[in-house]
Amino acid sequence: MNAADRVMQSYGRCCASPDFFDSFYRHFLASSPQIREKFANTDMTGQKQLLRQGILNLVMHARGMPDTKLRALGASHSRAGLDIRPELYELWQDALLLTIGEHDAQCCGETRQAWREVLGKGIAIIKAGY
Repeated sequence: MNAADRVMQSYGRCCASPDFFDSFYRHFLASSPQIREKFANTDMTGQKQLLRQGILNLVMHARGMPDTKLRALGASHSRAGLDIRPELYELWQDALLLTIGEHDAQCCGETRQAWREVLGKGIAIIKAGY
């Protein structure tokens, strides 16, 4: 099974867990005061839907979908947009991997590595928009 397929299955298991997105934001917001500041006035219900779609876009890109949506995300998160500095994506990825480990009962080293590979490709495109 290739990395993108492995991640797609893992993500399906995570999405089936009702607390997955809440857990992610708990970890992510705890990771840095800068992160908490960025989300201070955010509608978290809407944000969780954006996150669900954003992760799906990263996975779909790894499965061959054009990078149009990731470039748009890069533009909205750029210096001129939400001003999300490139190093903050490492905190995002760390929080996501931690959450996946908690919510995907089948998560193992291979699954984690597949996620790193898939996320790395997409995050590089988003960061390039900064």
